[in-house]
Amino acid sequence: MNLSVSDIFIIVIVVVAIAIAILYTVSRKNYKKVIEAEDFIAANKQTASIFVIDKKNAKPTEKDLGKNVFSQLDSKSKNRKLCMIKAKVGPQIVTLISDKNVFDVLVPKKTYKVELSGLYIVGIVGMNLANKKKKTIREKLTVFSKENSKDVAKKIVK
Repeated sequence: MNLSVSDIFIIVIVVVAIAIAILYTVSRKNYKKVIEAEDFIAANKQTASIFVIDKKNAKPTEKDLGKNVFSQLDSKSKNRKLCMIKAKVGPQIVTLISDKNVFDVLVPKKTYKVELSGLYIVGIVGMNLANKKKKTIREKLTVFSKENSKDVAKKIVK
């Protein structure tokens, strides 16, 4: 069996097309799941005042989340690190889960008014999280250079 270059090229194109089709269907299904989860979170969120005791980025354990919640987690969630916040909500001390941007803003030993959806912290009431996110060195340097270039331009104009 002697394959020419054009035959190999056609086989490669067919394999790549099949791979792209599979990736497209999987990503579409995941996108639908994300939309459903966001709708569920938005429908069930409540405003509550919490006192942050401690925060850590660790793998969830049965001790942290409770037996019922831990048993409902899928294997992917059990094996990856989550942003967990130990907080006092009313008279109870509970472990809450949050996004990375909310986790970075919260400081221990402070009281916050947050939006909760079950054990998930959706956001902080009255705070724009986009401005509060930690900046990388590159972002800091670009902001610094923009500020300095404005100062230099003002001096040149005068």
